[in-house]
Parts: sequence; structure tokens; C-alpha cells
Amino acid sequence: MDLSTTYLGLKLRNPIVVSSSKLTGTVANIKACAQAGAGAVVLKSLFEEQIVAKTESGLRRNEMYFWYPEASDYVINISKGSGVNDYLKLIRDAKAAVDIPIIASINCVSPIEWPAFAAKMQEAGADAIELNIAIFPFDKKVSSLQIEDMVVEILKAVKAEVSIPVSVKMGRYFTNIFAMANRLADEGADGLVLFNRFYNPDVDIANMKVVTDNVFSSPDEKSIPMRWIALLSADGIKCDLAASTGIHYSIGVAKQLLAGATVTQICTTLYQNGIPYIKEIVNGLEDWMKKHHYKTIGDFRGLVNKKTENTAAFERIQYMRKNFD
Repeated sequence: MDLSTTYLGLKLRNPIVVSSSKLTGTVANIKACAQAGAGAVVLKSLFEEQIVAKTESGLRRNEMYFWYPEASDYVINISKGSGVNDYLKLIRDAKAAVDIPIIASINCVSPIEWPAFAAKMQEAGADAIELNIAIFPFDKKVSSLQIEDMVVEILKAVKAEVSIPVSVKMGRYFTNIFAMANRLADEGADGLVLFNRFYNPDVDIANMKVVTDNVFSSPDEKSIPMRWIALLSADGIKCDLAASTGIHYSIGVAKQLLAGATVTQICTTLYQNGIPYIKEIVNGLEDWMKKHHYKTIGDFRGLVNKKTENTAAFERIQYMRKNFD
């Protein structure tokens, strides 16, 4: 069986990509992912916001920097350089350790200053860059269009700095996901990852605190990216599509590929079952292909979109009727 595919112009031995997380933050884990059969790895994210916040917090504790602005600028640059250098080392070491594509990840909220980081990642050997753009609609003074424009500006700023492929990991909080996805593709995104899964807050009623709930995804969540991937691929969007969220088993991978995904990203299932579980997912996909007489991924990718009634089913958003009799 030939499970190979092409994603962001990169040749992958299979469509299983380990998504950005703490699991992909060490060379040892990256080697384990490759040995278990992963097609590619997205490194843990370098946080623009985190780097700036940590640096400024340190400066506030030292009054000297308040009186000497030039010293402040110097320390900020040194601190940022250190964070980036650690990440660049991770890229270099990962590239030296494995022979599968290594995709760098940047979590960002603005197009200012940091796009130069992307160029350094390219120089360090990253095969592609995934932009994890986290601009949330929490400001009533900022319109939906302004948020969308900012996302596009971030993409364009990074594309201007690098020649390697760039993908955008989208959230679901857009007024029109279909239009936004196509706009990003038209502006040069080589791929879209659908969707980013944000932590969900809950309330601890005993201690009156906000706590994090639902850290891990459930298999039921796979229908969310599957719907939009099916619609976008059927419409012929001009970029690759990576399915993310709720993909726990080989059957979930097969479903996303049938809907039109180029690759699938997995994370929660590796936390729950261990990195070696990648091999079971790959073997399960191969067994499913043999059972249905598919020799390549291309034989069945987007197959459900060939029928008009299937596309119409993905478009339905009204409540389902249930017979309680």
C-alpha cells in the first residue's frame, strides 16, 4: 500500500502529522514520533506574546531599566534573542535527528516585529511554518473585518520574509469561515489547519475560581473540521487542508481524508495512548485501505464530495428532527 501524500509541497510517507504541543518540544519525542511512523511533526509553538510578556515582566522588577531606556532596549533584544535561539536549536537538532518534515510553529497576535523570527526558522532548516494566529473577539471596538484583516496581514508579513511554505491554523470564531479560508488561500497560504482547539473555561464552585476544562478533545469533535474541509475541498480551495481536533483513531483519519483533507493532525490520542500509538493508527489506515481495495491515498481522498447529496448534507445547519415515539 502507498500511504504517501504531499502536504505544503512536502513529501510525507503518510498523512499522519503530529500537531504542535509539549509532546513535540523535545528532540527525544520528535525521534519517537518518527520511529512510530509519523509523516511529519509540527514543533511546539514559539509564542510571540509569551516572549514579550516575560521580558517586560522582568524589566518591571528592575528599576534601573526605567531610568536607562537604552539598557531596557538592550535587555529586551537579548532576552528575545535567547528565546528564539533556543527554538532555532530545537529546529536544527530535530532536522539532524529525523528524516521526516519538521514544521515550525509560531503563536502570534500581530504582524509587528516578529516576522523576522520566521526567516531565522527557515535558516535553521524548518521545512515549513505553521502560523497559529490567536486573535480573539473580546474587544467590542474591534470589528470582525478588522480581525480578519489582521490575520491576513500576519500571513503576508511572514510570506514576505520566507520562501518555505506557510500554513495558517485557524480558529472557528469567524463570521464566515468559508470566506475567510478562501481569502487566506488567495493571499498565499499554502495550507490551512482546521481547527485550532482553545482551552475551555469552567468554574470551580467550591473555590470560586476559573479553571480549565476539556483539555483533551473527544472523537465526537472530528465532525467540526470534517464539515468545513468537505465544503472547502468540494469548492476547490487553492491550498492544502489539514484536519485537526477529535482525530483519535485510524477510522477518524479515513473519514477526514474521504471528506477531502490532505493530512490529519493528531495530539490528544498521543497523550492518552502514548507516542507509539502512531503505528497503530498508520496500520489501521492501511488495513482499511486494503479492505476497500484502495492502493493510494489519492484513490479515495474527497470521495464523499463526488455526490451532490453529500455536499448538501454538510451544508445543513438546521436542527435535526428526532422521532421520540
